[in-house]
Amino acid sequence: MARRLAETYPEALCELDHRSPYELIVATILSAQTTDALVNTVTPALFARYPTVDDLAAAEAPTVEQMIRPTGFYQNKTKSLLGMAGAVVERFGGEVPSALEDLVTLPGVGRKTGNVVRSVGFGLPGLPVDTHVTRLAHRLALSEHDDPVKIELELNSYLPPRERGDFSLRMILHGRRVCIARTPRCAECSLEDICPSSTLPRRRPRPRR
Repeated sequence: MARRLAETYPEALCELDHRSPYELIVATILSAQTTDALVNTVTPALFARYPTVDDLAAAEAPTVEQMIRPTGFYQNKTKSLLGMAGAVVERFGGEVPSALEDLVTLPGVGRKTGNVVRSVGFGLPGLPVDTHVTRLAHRLALSEHDDPVKIELELNSYLPPRERGDFSLRMILHGRRVCIARTPRCAECSLEDICPSSTLPRRRPRPRR
């Protein structure tokens, strides 16, 4: 399954525009309850005004709120961004940490965001579980769990550490482009023949005479 996804999506892409772990953690916090495409329209101006985590830590909340307003939940996201930036400056010397146990202590950073930063930003093992990964894990019978942490740990058990981040990115791409929530495009799916949730009729062998 991982091999087929790799063939379908040779480049495991994170669709959030970023140039550093700092920009990635900001973009990932902003991506909650909205699309990556929308986040990418907001972050260029945000990063131009606050190019470093130190700059963001010193920002005024009303200004940040106005800049990120299109992403929704802008007041809570601003609180998370300023809290995250302040914690990185105070506790990590202005450098976004790479260890998951450190990342999840930052305001606004849960295990999913931490794994995104770890795997995409630092190239370290990490398997982010979002709604797409959860849906595909269920449809492909890779996990029966609903808890994202349990799903992550189960998927981790199937993969070598170096492949976990790319596998998650490919599952997300597949979930967005083919195995969509309401009407999965099973006829276009490279996993259709091994998917227990396929909506296509299976050919039954003819009975022997």
